[in-house]
Amino acid sequence: MQWFKQARRTEIWDEAVEAPIGDIGAAKRIREICRSAADSADKVGAAADRTHKKIRREVERYERAARAAMELAMKVSDELLRDAAVRQIVELCLKAGNVMTAQTLFRAIQSKSIRDDVLREHPHLPVE
Repeated sequence: MQWFKQARRTEIWDEAVEAPIGDIGAAKRIREICRSAADSADKVGAAADRTHKKIRREVERYERAARAAMELAMKVSDELLRDAAVRQIVELCLKAGNVMTAQTLFRAIQSKSIRDDVLREHPHLPVE
């Protein structure tokens, strides 16, 4: 019976980019990726056991989104736009409870104002 087959939904990070999108387009796409994966990150962050069968799909979804956003952020040449995009990814990682990745990405932010904003919102983020 085909009624009960669950079709895999297409995610924004799985969609192919047909043309060069530029720095602003890349930053916008990163923001969209982070917003789309926020619900999975919340579920992963709230889960006690990330290896459990019920949460495994959400973990994979969050990790694919974070990886796609990080790859896209590396291609942004404008420093301020890249820092703003990396901040979005740091927020996503913190929602998922992935503090080590968030901390590593936080160190990549060079803009003092963005670093200060992240620390103001997340004072528990270990800096060093």
